[in-house]
Amino acid sequence: MGATDLTMLPAVDAKSALALLPGSLGNFDAYVAAVNRIPMLRPEEEDQLARQYRDRGDLESAGKLVLSHLRLVVSVARNYLGYGLPHADLVQEGNIGLMKAVKRFDPDRGVRLVSFALHWIRAEIHEYVLRNWRLVKVATTKSQRKLFFNLRSLKKSYGAMSRDEIEGVARELNVKAEDVAEMETRMAGGDVALEGRPEDEGESFAPIAYLVDPGAEPTAVLERRDADALQGEGVRRALEALDARSRRIIQARWLDENSDGTVGSATLHDLAKEFGVSAERIRQIEAKALRNMRDQLEAFA
Repeated sequence: MGATDLTMLPAVDAKSALALLPGSLGNFDAYVAAVNRIPMLRPEEEDQLARQYRDRGDLESAGKLVLSHLRLVVSVARNYLGYGLPHADLVQEGNIGLMKAVKRFDPDRGVRLVSFALHWIRAEIHEYVLRNWRLVKVATTKSQRKLFFNLRSLKKSYGAMSRDEIEGVARELNVKAEDVAEMETRMAGGDVALEGRPEDEGESFAPIAYLVDPGAEPTAVLERRDADALQGEGVRRALEALDARSRRIIQARWLDENSDGTVGSATLHDLAKEFGVSAERIRQIEAKALRNMRDQLEAFA
């Protein structure tokens, strides 16, 4: 008997329906048909079952409360099909919300379980939609969530919203106009695959082609680190090979760090005064020392 035939069957009690849920149903249509056959509880029955679960922890009573409201979850989940997510998955998340509602339901507050459960069912479905609608979560704050679930219904056209429309939505939802504009941009966008599909000829246009940093490639990082270490060792050895005066001149001109973060601020005249020679002589010593160091560093290239 197919799913369409199941809808014509008479209602069953919760105990009989339990045998149908969830393992023996072959598809979602059959599940919907089965839960629609489970009758809603009368107010006095609901009150009795809720008290038995609250006061004695009777899981069978909780199960009956859940079963009798499964059709409510199917109905609520149908309102979220516009987000492109499977109806069955929406119902599954809504069922979790229903079970949370039953766990927290207090019959002494004077409200029916159907009214109390609506909040929990919607909350779980909202979380599921936000987690799965896009790879990157589009709404995290309270105002963003409000916008996400109301913006499309408040838009008057399929195109971009005008400034007046943005301000109108902001007033109606009591949020900032900037948040409305940002959420519209987020919802209008879409996920982009980092790597192109193998069958795509335009693979070079995939983000992986222009986002990759060649310098971050592991081999390049290791080579650069080794080169820096070798060059540092080379500079040390090249300096040691110089005489004391040449070493002092090179360090003062090129290596010593100053208090302001600059390096090698000593002038030729400063060093000429220090060593009692001319500035030209300091320049000649510096040039010769640099040539000697360059020869030393070739071994570390």
